[in-house]
Amino acid sequence: MVLPAAERIAVVGAGSWGTALALVLARKGYPVELVGHTPERVAEMRQSRRNSRYLPDFSLPENIFPGADPAVVAGCQAVVMVVPSHGFRAVFRQLIPHLSPATAIISAAKGIENDTLLTMTQVMAQELSQDPAGSLLPGPEACPGNTGSTAAPAVNHPLGVLAGPSFAREVAEGLPTAVTVAAALAEESRFFQELFFTERFRVYAGTDLIGQELGGALKNIIAIAAGISDGLGYGTNSRAALITRGLAEITRLGVKMGAKPLTFSGLAGLGDLVLTCTGELSRNRGVGLKLGQGMTLAEILDEMQMVAEGIKTTASAWDLAQKMKVEMPILEQVYQVIYQDKPCREAVRDLLAREGRDELE
Repeated sequence: MVLPAAERIAVVGAGSWGTALALVLARKGYPVELVGHTPERVAEMRQSRRNSRYLPDFSLPENIFPGADPAVVAGCQAVVMVVPSHGFRAVFRQLIPHLSPATAIISAAKGIENDTLLTMTQVMAQELSQDPAGSLLPGPEACPGNTGSTAAPAVNHPLGVLAGPSFAREVAEGLPTAVTVAAALAEESRFFQELFFTERFRVYAGTDLIGQELGGALKNIIAIAAGISDGLGYGTNSRAALITRGLAEITRLGVKMGAKPLTFSGLAGLGDLVLTCTGELSRNRGVGLKLGQGMTLAEILDEMQMVAEGIKTTASAWDLAQKMKVEMPILEQVYQVIYQDKPCREAVRDLLAREGRDELE
């Protein structure tokens, strides 16, 4: 299914990543409704034609229409959800009454909901199915075909996820980037691929929804660990070890939940993990760096303007690992540093003091 350039697209979430994706779509010729949370900031974007808070160096073309009314999604061919995981459900719930039948919806958020332990496509499937009992709790039995849902949505909205190594600023600059999209059906995945594909924004397609979502969410935790290591001055050997063993942890949990192992060798797994653990623009690595340098989490959060998803995802991932009975020692130490005030050097000591084992167990 190829989308005509005249069809409107809604990007919900006007942070740096939402704005960057809106720029990608607008440069393709789509009219883009950029839905922000704060009316005052939206008004400023309309007037200045810039997102001065998140991406101030980039002008918004005339076919990007900033707004704060969720009703603008009505009649849109596709909706791109770029809302942090802790606010994702509430925002999506506001959109549902305005969605046109069969509107395709793709999540570009990277997190796991704290209370339910659901990924963002699972949250959307639950809201669309009007299933308040929480029957979509993830697990092998809840992921047939890796759709991330046991219940069919009440309305036939194709659901997808966009993941992969992609800093918002570099995407906004038009620097070459490769990402991946997934949906339950190959046809739906190809639709999302066509939606975003440009000469500078290469998009691969697949059907491993749960794998791509877990890869995108869990890499932020490993990036915090890598930042802690860098902040302690432990060097590139340590960082490489954390990336490699972190990937093993992510893969163990993903496979237990029905994901395809090869997904974690791809853009949503290794690709995004390497970028987030090494890139200077990584907010999650930055959090870890400051923790390793001795700052408290409260001090770090006071300084931040943008969300580091890994902080909240650490809590939900820890709960998920316990539920699924998956051993994740790096996650365990990051959880103790963030939520139990464990000193960073003690966390590294305990990680290194674990009993020896075969690498590929």
